[in-house]
Amino acid sequence: MAGSRRHWKEKNGRFWARIAIPEALRPFLGGRTQLAEPLGGDRTIASQNHAAAVARLQQQISQARAQAGMAGAPGSPTDAVSCPPRVLVPLTPEIIQELAHQHYRQVISDYDAKQERMPSLEAQKAEYERIMQKIDTGEISDSEDPVGAIMAQTDYELMRGAREHDRRLRRSRMEALKVRLGSGDHTLVEISTNRVVEEHSHAAARGSQDRQMLSAALVRAEIAALTQTLERDAGNFEGQSVDPILQPPQRSVLAQTRISLQGLFQDYILSRQQLGKHRDGGANWTHAIADLRRFLGHDDAKRITKRNLLDWRDGLLSSGKAPKTVSDKYLAAVRAVLKWAHDNDRLASNEASSVRQQVPRRIQVREKGYSTLEATRILKAAYRYQPPHRTNPANQERPWLSNAKRWVPLLAAFSGARPTELTQLRKEDLRIEAGRWIMRITPEAGSVKTGQFRDVPLHPQLVSLGFADFFIKAAPGPLFHRAPSREKYVTSARAISGEISEWLNRLGLVPDDVQPNYGFRHRFKTLGLEQGAPVRVLDAIQGHSGKTASDGYGDVTITAKLRVIDAFAEYDLNTPVMSKD
Repeated sequence: MAGSRRHWKEKNGRFWARIAIPEALRPFLGGRTQLAEPLGGDRTIASQNHAAAVARLQQQISQARAQAGMAGAPGSPTDAVSCPPRVLVPLTPEIIQELAHQHYRQVISDYDAKQERMPSLEAQKAEYERIMQKIDTGEISDSEDPVGAIMAQTDYELMRGAREHDRRLRRSRMEALKVRLGSGDHTLVEISTNRVVEEHSHAAARGSQDRQMLSAALVRAEIAALTQTLERDAGNFEGQSVDPILQPPQRSVLAQTRISLQGLFQDYILSRQQLGKHRDGGANWTHAIADLRRFLGHDDAKRITKRNLLDWRDGLLSSGKAPKTVSDKYLAAVRAVLKWAHDNDRLASNEASSVRQQVPRRIQVREKGYSTLEATRILKAAYRYQPPHRTNPANQERPWLSNAKRWVPLLAAFSGARPTELTQLRKEDLRIEAGRWIMRITPEAGSVKTGQFRDVPLHPQLVSLGFADFFIKAAPGPLFHRAPSREKYVTSARAISGEISEWLNRLGLVPDDVQPNYGFRHRFKTLGLEQGAPVRVLDAIQGHSGKTASDGYGDVTITAKLRVIDAFAEYDLNTPVMSKD
């Protein structure tokens, strides 16, 4: 029975290190659902060897991740980027010894697992008694139905002879291996040799001396393991191999051979998700990590140097990437991953710690937010929006996107919320309280930058324009996207936000130097300050973090927010507005 210790299995007085294999990586690990390494029957020794065993298993997981990326597996972050060539690791005597020791332990682990599946003495006894009962009742009769009598006893005979049959097979294989070892014929372990070379990406060409040495070591390991299983058949569980090649390594060479950059990235994202961050799986950074792997030509994080990263940065700039993109996306992603790996003792150093890209000061020629005229033009286009008619119904615009184009700009104008916070709204995120409609922006619907929910009262004009009616008629779940599961809410909400931004740009209503969706966020803060609203209340409505320690005391109530929201003037959406030109 598995204990509470992580990556630890205990059953019938035996111990294993165990790691579950993510579903996407199973095809690269023989279809298995988990990796396990036996640790023996002594708890103290098992505990001492546990960490090294887990490291070896994690190395296999990391290599499978790299293979998955290089193979272009579905969902792999490197789908859209050409992958680096596979890096092969030379076989050394230390690696061969560790591989032989792993094979030795695996054979014994397979024996233990098979013995657990063998019919127990109790099961054999129960089957025997069942047959005797049938004989006593006349259901089985040697004289009347000799063939039936033989068939009825076959299961019992098979159960009784299963262990002996298995013992004979193991003894025969052991003797065959001894004969082959003396002649230099290693074909009996060819499958195991191929698997080991593939799993660990070793440079061991067929027919090479290194591969012959590995095969010979695996033969010796299997002979020793089978010898020990035969001793266990006789009740001796204390035996240990005296073959020097099978002595446990003082430290894992395999675990230190390579550290997958892709594996580090995925582990980093998982650690962030456990803190409620990167709920989109690091979608914004996957291309950056894949691009670095492509530039390096390998996936080994241990081989990355500061010079590598500086050259990569310069190459990105030369390819036309904006300095801000290089700084805030590409370098930020790699710095975060390598810093995390160094802080968690996965890497000895952080080569990215001092790699930076200066960003030129942005020249701003106008306000960041919309003017009243600009905002009114956009809100009129949104409120009056009707999707274009398509002769083929299959090409008709999706209704939730049409609703998003109509309502999200209006919601943004009267809340100053981030665009994705609005496109991820669900029906359950709105309620009536004391006669007023309240919108709850919550991480449960997707993503909130602060990680905290907040309640925002709806402006009366939103209700009068029909948003409440739209909400009441809407189906349960997301209002503006149709992601099938909560795990995909963030990605879908961002996609809809991007489509709204592109739509506004196509209309020609977005001035230069204004972000289509964020223009309303800036405008909301500007209008709030003009009317003398307390900054802390504006921050609470918009989801901005407080600037001082005192901002963390007391609560900004719905009443305080209503005073600010209701002070915003309505937009005139009926009077014709002159075109932009």
